[in-house]
Amino acid sequence: MRLAAVCALLAAFCATGCARGPDPAVVTIYSADGLKDGTPNWFDTEFDAFTRQTGIKVQYVEAGSGVIVNRVLAERSNPQADVLLTLPPFMQKAATAGVLQPAGLRVAAGEQADGAAPWYVLANDYTCWIYNTKVLPQPPASFDGLLAPRFKNRIQYSTPGQAGDGTAVMLQAFKLYGGKKGGFGYLHRLQSNNLGPSSSTGRLAALVNKGELWLANGDLQMSYVQMRQNPNIGIFFPAGPDGTRQAMSLPYEIALVKGGPHSAAGLKLIAFLLDKPAQQRLIDLAEIFPARTDLSVDGAAARALTRMLRGVVPWSPDWNQVAHDLEADVGVWHQVTGS
Repeated sequence: MRLAAVCALLAAFCATGCARGPDPAVVTIYSADGLKDGTPNWFDTEFDAFTRQTGIKVQYVEAGSGVIVNRVLAERSNPQADVLLTLPPFMQKAATAGVLQPAGLRVAAGEQADGAAPWYVLANDYTCWIYNTKVLPQPPASFDGLLAPRFKNRIQYSTPGQAGDGTAVMLQAFKLYGGKKGGFGYLHRLQSNNLGPSSSTGRLAALVNKGELWLANGDLQMSYVQMRQNPNIGIFFPAGPDGTRQAMSLPYEIALVKGGPHSAAGLKLIAFLLDKPAQQRLIDLAEIFPARTDLSVDGAAARALTRMLRGVVPWSPDWNQVAHDLEADVGVWHQVTGS
């Protein structure tokens, strides 16, 4: 989106209730982890460029996908964030709770999965698993292989309801094992090998790299970036009972927080991150597929990620249904795992 178009949108936005006057000196973004991993990384690069262009500094707050949304919900009477970036179904949860404000941006086809939804897809990602390549020359070929007794206390996956990737593990189990009953049955059996809960997926890579864990869940973008600082981890996609390797789509989604202290600056930041230059740098710096459909995606990272996904079947759940059922499903997960 060109600067002139962004300015026109900002003018229209402010006319509908945004405070007039000079831009504030800071904008606050609450974000799920992943896009600030590594040096250099995409977020630092784009935040610096945004500040140079606008004079607005970015205050960054990071936590697990569900944790960061719960913080926005807890602050709804006195919002502290201007921008929210998280994974589904937590963005859907935030929208249902009424804490998001439509931004009204017109961007290239592909960024907004639902034309009525008050958020935009920023980047496309997929679930995966990681393993310690020194301890395990080959990872388990299947999800059933994760149940082997030799993996007792050597597996950890992030907690459903708190981390987007951990929620994805639960949803993947539902799909692979014939629904919720079969999925919860599998997770009950897997608990014998699970070391314990973790509110964030990102912290598991270092534990796998050191050999304290042998296996953990991840997502393709974050895990691939983490391999720079963690040379002993590898990425794999275990097969389901039917022998098919599948990866659930897990996009990063971005939205304006309703009533944020600096909404005009938040809108500017969202527009900046969805603009072509920032999106084009996603594949090189964040090593993730940009959401825009009008870009040429190429380079070493794109080729490597494409190779990893070869033979893997992508799929996506009904996120609105997932969000509706999430609280109850997480409650059952706690019961069947004892976590």
